[in-house]
Amino acid sequence: MEVLIFGGIILFVLIYNKTIDTKKFAKDNSKLFNLLREDDYDFLVHMRYGEKADPDVLFEQRIRNGLLVAAVILVLFMSTVSLLNIVVCIVVGYLVFKSNYMNLKKYYNAHLHQIDLLLPYYLKGLEILIQHYTVPVALARSIDDAPDVFKPGLRKMIDEINAGDSTVDPYMEFAKDYPVRDSMRMMRLLYRLGIGSQERKQERLMMFSRSVSSLQNKAREVKYKERLEHMENQTMTMLICTGIGVMLILLIAMMGMFSTSF
Repeated sequence: MEVLIFGGIILFVLIYNKTIDTKKFAKDNSKLFNLLREDDYDFLVHMRYGEKADPDVLFEQRIRNGLLVAAVILVLFMSTVSLLNIVVCIVVGYLVFKSNYMNLKKYYNAHLHQIDLLLPYYLKGLEILIQHYTVPVALARSIDDAPDVFKPGLRKMIDEINAGDSTVDPYMEFAKDYPVRDSMRMMRLLYRLGIGSQERKQERLMMFSRSVSSLQNKAREVKYKERLEHMENQTMTMLICTGIGVMLILLIAMMGMFSTSF
C-alpha cells in the first residue's frame, strides 16, 4: 500500500511540474482523440456557455481529466496488474471523459421547454425583417436580437447558407438542433419564403405569419396554464400549512386542558 501511495505522489508531482505534460500529449494526439469528439459537442458548448467559449480548449480538458483519472487508477492497481484492471482503468477514464458531454446534453434537454416558448416570438421578429430583406439577410440581421439559446444554431445555419448551400438542409439542421413543436414545419415555410417570385413571397409570407401567430397563441396558453398550475400549487401548499398549523394549535390547547385538569 505504501508503494502505491508513493507511486501516486510521484505521478502527481511529475504532472504538477509538467515533466509529464498531459496538455502536450493531448495536442500531439489530437487527431486520434477527435475520433471521440461528438458531432454536436461544439453546438452544445456554445449553447451552454455562450459563443465566447472555446470548444477545443474544453475538449482538451476532457481528454486530460480522463487520462489523469485512468493513470491514477492504474497506479492503484499497480500491485495486481491484469487485463481486467487495465480495462477498468480505460472504462473509468472514458466515463470521466464522457461525463462533461452528458452534463451538456442534460442541460440542453432541460431547456427544450424554454426553447419551445421562445421560438414563436423569435419567428415573429424574423417575420418583420423578412418583409424588408431576403430570408438569408433577415436571418443574419436577427442574430443580435435573438435569444442567446438560438444564436449558435443561427450562426451555424447562416454559415452553411453563405457557403453556397441553397437547399433546405441548413434549415432542417436548425430544426433538428431545436426539436420543439412545429420547428420542422416552420423551417420549411421559412425556406420556401426565400425562393420563388415576389408574388409568391407575399402569399407565403401570409402563410408564415398565420403559422407564427398560431404558435404564439399556443405559447401563451402554455404560459397561462403553467402560471395557473403554479398558483394552484401555492394555494394548496398554503391550505395544507394552515391546516397543519390549526391542528397543532388545537392539539397544544387540548394537551394544556388535560394537564390543568390533572
